[in-house]
Amino acid sequence: MRLRAPEAHRSNAVHAGAWWLWALGLAVAASRTTNPLLLGLVVGVAGYVVAARRTDAPWARSYGAFLKLGLAVLVVRVLFSTLLGSPLPGTHVLVTLPEVPLPEWARGVRIGGRVTAEQLVFALYDGAKLAAMLVCVGAANALADPARLLKSLPGALYEAGVAVVVAMTFAPNLVADVARLRTARRLRGRPTGGVRAVLGIGLPVLEGALERSVAVAASMDARGYGRTAAVPPAVRHTTTALTLGGLLGVCAGTYGLLAVEGAGYGVPLLAGGVLAALAGLWLGGRRTPRTRYRPDRWGPRTWLVAGSGIAVAALVVWASAGPAGEALRPGVTPLEAPRLPLPPALAVLVGLLPAFVAPVPKDR
Repeated sequence: MRLRAPEAHRSNAVHAGAWWLWALGLAVAASRTTNPLLLGLVVGVAGYVVAARRTDAPWARSYGAFLKLGLAVLVVRVLFSTLLGSPLPGTHVLVTLPEVPLPEWARGVRIGGRVTAEQLVFALYDGAKLAAMLVCVGAANALADPARLLKSLPGALYEAGVAVVVAMTFAPNLVADVARLRTARRLRGRPTGGVRAVLGIGLPVLEGALERSVAVAASMDARGYGRTAAVPPAVRHTTTALTLGGLLGVCAGTYGLLAVEGAGYGVPLLAGGVLAALAGLWLGGRRTPRTRYRPDRWGPRTWLVAGSGIAVAALVVWASAGPAGEALRPGVTPLEAPRLPLPPALAVLVGLLPAFVAPVPKDR
């Protein structure tokens, strides 16, 4: 008997916050390594889940744009290292570029000069890490419905959440508009490349963005956006202290998790900061009264999706402090071939769980 996830509908759809937790877990795993094999595995896991569970909604088409953005970041990082040099010592000189003489006050900065294999490999590893993290963010954008994510935010974050959601939907809508206009020009027999085509596509895209902005502003005003209720001063001061203290704890804990030496104090600070911030947000929600129509529920499959991302992050962070830590950061001086460490690789593969437990979209 073949086991298959149920078809997605309104009552069993995965919570948008779970998709973001899953993607952020993969991003944390990518931030702990510069091993290109492991980073490629992270990108592959994210891409497989997106291919298996994304819908035909406009925001679901943004994944390809994030892939191209990650590739552009990688190319720019290598290009900057080639032109501006690197303080990394290297013995394998590939080419020597003409060096531009700079004034005395610019000592320590050079343009051109020798390009070594060590500095290019280091730039490639560093750019691949950032590109993999961008791809994970793109996976969250492709899988999570921004409108449903906004509905789940606490009242204290509603106004900021609206601004964030509008910003998040800008890129997917822009990609959809460009694809639609290019298809229309192709059907009319007009070119889709070149300067004239860019002008012919760019103006309608900007016009559509302006029309959406006016429509969003009108709908926000009709729903009473920005209206607040009166609360006692003591509640406001307590809310401010808890929220700011919690956010500082979250920032310090996140830095500890991302830093190589901070895994010990990062988790307690992050947990304490999250609890304090949640308490502050709960109190702050009293200032923004809101009602929710058919709120999204966290079912068992939603918890599995979120838990898989958290498990990937926790296991890779734990592995980075163990014997496999050296393999997560392959050396470049001297150059050595990267190898795929088995425990972190198996941890990353846990991120494939949503492709099997999340409900299948109706168009699949």
